[in-house]
Amino acid sequence: MVMKWTEEAEAAIQKVPFFVRKKVRKRVEKEAAKAGKAQVTLAGVKSTQARFLSNMSSEIKGFQVETCFGSGGCPNRVHAGDGLLGKIETLLKEADLLSLLKERVNGDLKFHHEFRVAIAECPNACSQPQIKGVGIIAAALPRVTEEPCTGCGACVTACKENAIELAGEPEQPRIALDHCLMCGQCIKACPSHTLTEESKGYRVQLGGRLGRHPRLAMEMPGIYTEEEVLAIVGNCIRFFKEKSLHGERFSHLLTEADFQKMVPCREDPYRA
Repeated sequence: MVMKWTEEAEAAIQKVPFFVRKKVRKRVEKEAAKAGKAQVTLAGVKSTQARFLSNMSSEIKGFQVETCFGSGGCPNRVHAGDGLLGKIETLLKEADLLSLLKERVNGDLKFHHEFRVAIAECPNACSQPQIKGVGIIAAALPRVTEEPCTGCGACVTACKENAIELAGEPEQPRIALDHCLMCGQCIKACPSHTLTEESKGYRVQLGGRLGRHPRLAMEMPGIYTEEEVLAIVGNCIRFFKEKSLHGERFSHLLTEADFQKMVPCREDPYRA
């Protein structure tokens, strides 16, 4: 059953920092249901929030993996990342980052100490990979086939980046790859199969964060397979365990030189 919220309660939950808002919302609804209530009130939000924030360290597990709602039927979904999510969670659990943080952090653990990963199944990036330590975005690079173009313009209409035009005689799609976000919408829209996938995989971004000194993540060139993404995440975990001596965030530790070492198929000290 969907829990109802009063307007005052909804306004209050929106003031909770976004990185813990989802957790607090779930906790509020759980406690309200346990108390036999059918609606969340402002008083319920305040009491739950106070208990949650005062006991934050018990909620820490060493890492956070966030995903968008693509698996729920999002029409923008490039391809499913469900399997990748499970494999990344396994890597993070095996790394036992919670024990590492407890050993190295002086004082109570906070959510900002955790290693953060976000997986987005399209470039809309609802899970905000650009501001996470590791951001993973599903991608499909289009290419023009030899199938005749009907000139319908569906691909042009579908592209929100104005990266496609119809040109030539006979007309064919021309793709400006420097503008393309690899969302795959033009491929889905093409009725003649003139456009197809050149490659499908994931874009990878590293080192994003919010806070006092925010920074957008740096993007690696190209598209990566699931296996390559897992190798990159593994490299990042090993880097974090080696360099975070006092609970420093991954993004604060990652330099431009370190970023270059994370690219697959290169020799670097962080690969097993």
